[in-house]
Amino acid sequence: MQFFDTHAHIGLIYDDPIEQLRVIQQAKQAGVSRIISINNSLHDFARVYPNLKAIPGIYHAVGIAPSEVTNPGADYISKIEDYLSYPNVVAVGETGLDYYKRFGDKRSQIELFITQLEIAQKHNLPVIIHNRDAGKDIFDVLSERIPDAGAIFHCYSEDAAYAKKCRNLNVYFSFAGNLTYRNARNLHETVLNVPIDRILIETESPFMIPAEYRERKRTMPAYLTSTATFLAEMLEMDLEALSKQLWKNSCAVFKLPEA
Repeated sequence: MQFFDTHAHIGLIYDDPIEQLRVIQQAKQAGVSRIISINNSLHDFARVYPNLKAIPGIYHAVGIAPSEVTNPGADYISKIEDYLSYPNVVAVGETGLDYYKRFGDKRSQIELFITQLEIAQKHNLPVIIHNRDAGKDIFDVLSERIPDAGAIFHCYSEDAAYAKKCRNLNVYFSFAGNLTYRNARNLHETVLNVPIDRILIETESPFMIPAEYRERKRTMPAYLTSTATFLAEMLEMDLEALSKQLWKNSCAVFKLPEA
């Protein structure tokens, strides 16, 4: 079996390139053979990408998270577009809206979000969506501006009704380690009510530690199999059959060969 971690902040797990390599090796030993490396800022992308660019199975997204809205960087549009030309960069993100911590103001967040959706459309790439307490505005923006290549609700946190409302859009629903929590009833209901060909899994490393590893300090890509096992039990599917479907879904959204 092989698994695809569609969202991991490798640079936040460890700063040291040797430790980052060790994390990736451990993941591959656990059957996680592809990972999308995520950064919240262009500065972090420029710092982490050189450490990982030559490692097989590691792909990258580039974008500006809402946490960086007050300081996206000078000429950030041209810089994003430049980074999108780098090898193995396959998505724009993460981007989106976060009203929980109130980064900047809502208008500035929405403008930054829309700008990155337009960049994704221009380059025919999917966009990775961060959504915290901003579901209505994200839906309204995506309804008009979702890129043709689609969008991924990473670390999905809304309920089944929201997912149903989004099904007419070209979106995928990515579930992290919090799916394994007993009180995550909204997520449990959601996975039972979305098409299987629209489900992805991720670790959101170093955050969202699966229940099996709650005593650990941080999540690792190697822990992805714990979430996959829980999901297989919920869907009453054989784990190997589920792994093949999740792999197919992940390769489809990021336009990667399955082999």
